[in-house]
Amino acid sequence: MIKIERTSVMNLDNAIRGARNPMNSWGRSDSTYDEKGAFILGPNDLNLARQLAVSGSDHRKYLRMVFVSVDITAPLYWWKEYDTYKVGTVANSTSTMHKIHASPFSRSDFSCDRMSEGALACLDNVIAYLEEARMRYNDTKDKVHWHDMIQLLPASYNQMRTCTMNYENLINIYYARRGHKLPEWHVFCEWIENLPYAQQLILVKREDAAKK
Repeated sequence: MIKIERTSVMNLDNAIRGARNPMNSWGRSDSTYDEKGAFILGPNDLNLARQLAVSGSDHRKYLRMVFVSVDITAPLYWWKEYDTYKVGTVANSTSTMHKIHASPFSRSDFSCDRMSEGALACLDNVIAYLEEARMRYNDTKDKVHWHDMIQLLPASYNQMRTCTMNYENLINIYYARRGHKLPEWHVFCEWIENLPYAQQLILVKREDAAKK
């Protein structure tokens, strides 16, 4: 299970202006803002942005200036893989250390949508024990019960993080993970595909292949 919410894409206007700096070609810029204040790339700017994007990371430095902020709720086993992308990404997570005892445990706290009946029965037993440990900790404040929760917590436990990244990060993530065996990565890559101008600026290797 993965849930992706509250996506914001920022700074495309400044990024495209910076992309024109090397050739002093600001006069050719034709982008505008619509009635809602959204930045719309004009044909000249979009053509330049696309050409630089497909020319490789040395030429598309401006994509590192296009920022994305998003809330992602996903299981710990997915976050473990996401955490390999450290450069240019930042995440602020909900805290298991401070808040694991705050709310009752239930199946909805876990990604178990693809579990077999046997695995679900096992998970239910773990959830029951975690809930007992949570109540004992709240009653006694004995850290033995808190450690039981922390060390027994399954990798399927869902955590929400507010993440920031840039379009260059997303190019790397997309092509590294789009064929991954975890369905969560497929959902994440579909989210990438639907970001503003993703088809022209992020799915650049697909465009290169189509030209050959």
